[in-house]
Amino acid sequence: MHAAPETRDDVATVEPARGDRWRAVVRGVGELLITGGLIVLLFVVYELFVTDLLNGRRQDDLNLQVHHQWDADPPAPGSEVPGDAIAVLHIPRLGPDYQRVVMEGTGHAELKDGPGHYVGTALPGQPGNLAIAGHRTTYGSPFRDLDRLRPGDPIVVETAGSWFVYRVLGDPRSGDFATDPSGIPGQEIVGPGDVQVIHPTPDAAADAPPSGSYLTLTTCHPRFSAKQRLIVHAVLDGAGASKAQLPAGPPELTGG
Repeated sequence: MHAAPETRDDVATVEPARGDRWRAVVRGVGELLITGGLIVLLFVVYELFVTDLLNGRRQDDLNLQVHHQWDADPPAPGSEVPGDAIAVLHIPRLGPDYQRVVMEGTGHAELKDGPGHYVGTALPGQPGNLAIAGHRTTYGSPFRDLDRLRPGDPIVVETAGSWFVYRVLGDPRSGDFATDPSGIPGQEIVGPGDVQVIHPTPDAAADAPPSGSYLTLTTCHPRFSAKQRLIVHAVLDGAGASKAQLPAGPPELTGG
């Protein structure tokens, strides 16, 4: 006897089963992608917003702690170890209330609390290059708007007993960063490995003696990327002033 030929009903009972399996696979993959996307989105929200919120509170606490410590028992300059607060950075261009406690060290633990001082570079007011790194996004984004600085802008560094005013290099009249008489640009974009920007004289040889007292701020560039580094160079403007003389700070803090 010959087998009965398949009917349309026979075929119809086979094809949906195969289709169901594929639809289940596609649905499962889709659910995994959606779940993964939500996890990534939550991580981005945490990195961009939650860490900023937490860092703002941390900076408020650090500010109170460091000023209380300085009033009670000022540390000897250079005695700080990684994780200690060494200074408070004021940048009027970024707002009248802009101030960030600077930690000793540039590891993750230090930079999540605030800007970090490159260990081994100059201390505030000293000859050489006071080099400070900071996040441009996440963890308070202290250097988010570093590109807003212009030649001649003051950057005030506060220590336990003194105020030091640095000014961004370049021509304040034209706004050209590249025409400072020192030959050091007020702003430059470099690769992550271009460490010459934090040498004792920025962009000079590592073993060359410092030609002045400089401040260098470094952060990632462009925003949301670590492909390059945005660098701002400034030079000390005169001698530092003691807090006994100027308890409220120099006039540059308020745009003077």
